[in-house]
Amino acid sequence: MSKLSSNITNKLVKKLTCALLVSTMAFSAWAISLDDAKQQGLVGEMHNGYLGVVVNSAEAKSLVASVNKKRKEIYLNLARKNKITLQQVTALAGQKALAKTQPGHLIQNAAGQWVKK
Repeated sequence: MSKLSSNITNKLVKKLTCALLVSTMAFSAWAISLDDAKQQGLVGEMHNGYLGVVVNSAEAKSLVASVNKKRKEIYLNLARKNKITLQQVTALAGQKALAKTQPGHLIQNAAGQWVKK
């Protein structure tokens, strides 16, 4: 059972990595805005695989809502395909997103505070 679980996890991680790359391409129209927002400290990555608002502004909220809507669609599809829960997918996505966050960009720590990576 452990080997099966490990195999599913490895496949899911590969699919999640591909999905994150695809989602990055899907956001190409916002790529500069998303990068700028991260560089300016307006938004940051959270442990749950979603983007969070750091500075409460209409622009940041709109960007976060758009990005998170697309991420959720991808996560739901991955969960269905792999017959696992959405929470399992978002946990793995959060790990990947935090690992890929550039130094100096903000991430949310376990206490819910925004800190620079």
